[in-house]
Parts: sequence; structure tokens; C-alpha cells
Amino acid sequence: MSQGADWKRYFFIVLGLFFMIWFWAMPELSPAIDPSGKVFPLTQEGKAAIGLFLLAGIWWVFEVIPIGVTSIAIGVFQVIFTIRPAKDAFRDFMDPTVLFILGSLLVGIVFSKVGVTKRMAYRTLSIVGEDTRMILLGVFVVTALLTHVMAHTAVAGTMFPIMMAILALYGGSTDKPTKFGKALFMGMAYTAGAGSICTLMGGARNPAAVGFFQEFTGQSVSFIDFSTHLAPFGWITVFAVWALFIFWYKPEKTKIPGLMETVKSEHAKLGPMTGREKFVVAVVALAIGFLVSASFIPAFQGIDRSVPLLFAGLIFFITKVLDVKDLEKGVPWNIILLFGGAMSIGYCLWQTGAAQWIAVNWLAMLEGAPWMVVVLGVSLLILILTNFIMNVAAISIVLPVALVIGSYMNINPELLLYSCTAMAGMPFLLLIGAAPNAIAYESKQFKTGEFFLTGIPCSLMILAMVALLSVTYWPLIGMPPLLK
Repeated sequence: MSQGADWKRYFFIVLGLFFMIWFWAMPELSPAIDPSGKVFPLTQEGKAAIGLFLLAGIWWVFEVIPIGVTSIAIGVFQVIFTIRPAKDAFRDFMDPTVLFILGSLLVGIVFSKVGVTKRMAYRTLSIVGEDTRMILLGVFVVTALLTHVMAHTAVAGTMFPIMMAILALYGGSTDKPTKFGKALFMGMAYTAGAGSICTLMGGARNPAAVGFFQEFTGQSVSFIDFSTHLAPFGWITVFAVWALFIFWYKPEKTKIPGLMETVKSEHAKLGPMTGREKFVVAVVALAIGFLVSASFIPAFQGIDRSVPLLFAGLIFFITKVLDVKDLEKGVPWNIILLFGGAMSIGYCLWQTGAAQWIAVNWLAMLEGAPWMVVVLGVSLLILILTNFIMNVAAISIVLPVALVIGSYMNINPELLLYSCTAMAGMPFLLLIGAAPNAIAYESKQFKTGEFFLTGIPCSLMILAMVALLSVTYWPLIGMPPLLK
């Protein structure tokens, strides 16, 4: 590394520490007060949590140290600055959400090991052909479709090895990033988020948002109602991301000459599916089937979503389809640590009251503004928070306050529900915003800074779509922005 690069790295290390110490040492700040008069004080621990939040964001974006090590720093600094005890700070690193990500990665590893991913990649390529732009579109559409019935983390874990196989056929490698590789993997992450907002099964944030909405308004939202309002939003985003990516990251090759012949030849070499492949597919299908059925079978709803995938992984180790080498070399522990730290900072902001203080102060500034400003302001806050903390937490912090403010301004509560849910599903700025972002990063085709910069215009695009749908499509299907 050059001397200049070292100074840049040291600068951002110090900048993060400066914000941490500054917020920890600053005088007490005024409490936040919502429109109903409820007071939200900011404790000393809450102030320090905001400083840690800023430190983590700076270190993650600029990769001053490995992103997993930054996560370890999150736990360490919580103890050093007496924000939370070590037992709480580090317990979050093994949250069921993190273990769900581990289970999803194990599915990708076993698919790759037994050859299922190659079959899926060759089948996809045989449909979309040799045009690199159509290959990108094919991957994005398949990703989005799968997220309608699977959690987007599981979809990303399944798609990753398929895309690595496609990248190898393109001629790319982890040692030499390509524009095609950047578009392929970042686009997968973005379209996984876009597809996941289309149905209630796309992510935990969706039923959580509907639950808060029902609790505060007394109105229920059906599976069909949810999809009717958000599926067009998600699919417009999928195609918009594809159009933007083939412009920004125009593939070096318009076609992959001889790809179809290579695909046919390599597919023929695989022969018929082996017994081991069928076994793997059957076990994973059962696990995914359990995840899908848990959304409408009450007896399954008490079982955490991480259990089916981890149980599938356990079966693979028992039957020796996977072994300890796969666990040591195949699992990206840097990413596991990344999400452990993301869960820790999310719970830290929530438990210290810092997140509520931020949300109420932000939304209080919107009181009395035009309805469009309020909706976009709420959407922007969700967008920012969901890039740093769990999207379920972002929804639980912002949506209740937004519904209270909206009721004073006669804003349709459904408009706030759907705009918040859409934003929570599409964190396009930071790797910690969603598991597909971090899984895509494992391709080594892009830097965290590239992901952040690419995400800025994409995030502005979905904000603009909230505004557009608020005055066009949503009123047409019976959801006017203001109540009569």
C-alpha cells in the first residue's frame, strides 16, 4: 500500500474515533417530543451509541480495517465506553438472524460442491443466450422471482455460486474485477431487495410493518392487498436497476462468443443428476418449503426461520456431504462477523433509546409540512436507518411515530405503510443494510465505496418512485394520499 493510501486510511480511522469520543463527551442533549407530547430523553449511553453508530459507518464505508474486524470493534467500544455490558454487546453476534445468514451460506456451499449450481447456471444461460445484457437481466429476474417466496438472504446464498459460474464463463475472476462482474453482483443485491418487497414472504420486515399498521389503525392488510400495492414498485425497480447498470457498468463484452456451445458441452459433461445432487435438492427444498409454509401455518410460526436452514446444514454434515474443510474454507467468516456487528449496533441504538430519539426529532421537523414532504421525509429516514440497523428495527422505530404524525395531518396511513416498507426493503448504500449486499461483496468484484456511490442514485430513484406512485398508481387502485 502506498504512503498516500496509508494517510487516507489513518484519516478515516481518526475521524471515526473523533465522532465516537465527541458524542460520548458532549453535554446532555434536549429530549425529543412527539406530537402527542410523549418525551424521549437521550441518555449518556444513547449519546455514545450515536457516536459508535457514526464510527461504524465511516469505518465500514471506507474499509479502514476488514469489515468483520470493524464489527468486533463495535462490541469492544460498547464495553470501553460503558454503553452496554459485554454480555449484551457480544450476545447479539449470535442472533438468530446471523445464524440464518450462516444457514443460507451453507446452502450455497453445498449446491456448489455437488454441482447443482453449475446445472442452474447452464440452464439460465441456455435461456438468455450469449448477450451479456440479457444475461444480467436473466439473473436479476430470477433473483427477484425467488424472493417472492423465499427470504432474500436465502436467495442470495443460492444465486451466488451460480453467478460465480457465470463470471468464470465470462472470463472474470476475483483477482481482476470487471464491469460485468460489478453489474452482476451489485445488481443481484439490489434486485433481491426489490423483489423482496413484492409479497409478505419476502422478508420479516413486511409482516412486521403490517402488524404495526394493524395495531395502530385497526385495519388489516391481506396478502393480495400487500402485493397489489408493492409488486409494481418492486418490478419497476428491478428493470430500472438493470437499465442503469448496463449504462454505468457497460460490460466489456457485448457477447460471450461460443458461450452456447460451451454451455451445451459443459452441461453434457455433467450427465444426469446424481443421487447426491437429488438428495441435496430434496433437503433444501424441504427447508425452503418449511420457511414458506410458516407464513400461513400457525404451528410453524413459533420456530425461528434460522432453524430449517441450519437443520439442513446439520444433515449435510451428518451425511458427510459437507466436512470440516467446507466449514473452515467455504464460510466467509468476515461476512458473518459483519452481520454480527450490524445486529449489535442495531440493538445498541434501540436499547439505549438513541434510535427513538433520532426518529422523533426527525419526524417532528416534518409536522405541518405538505403531505408529500412528510411522506418523503419518513421514507428518507427509513432508508437511512435501514442501511445501518435491522430493517425490522427501522420499521418499528419510524412507522409508529409516522402514523401518529400522519393522523394529525390527515395523511392516508396506508401510504405511510407502503412507502416505509418499500424503503426498508431496499438498502442500497451499505453492505450491512441487507445480507444480499454482503454476500455479493464476497465476489470481490467491487469495493464498499463503489457500492455506496452506486447506491446513492439508486436510492434517490426509489425515493422518486415513492413520490410518483403516490400521485399516479396508488390513487388509481383506491389509495389517495389524503383521507377525505
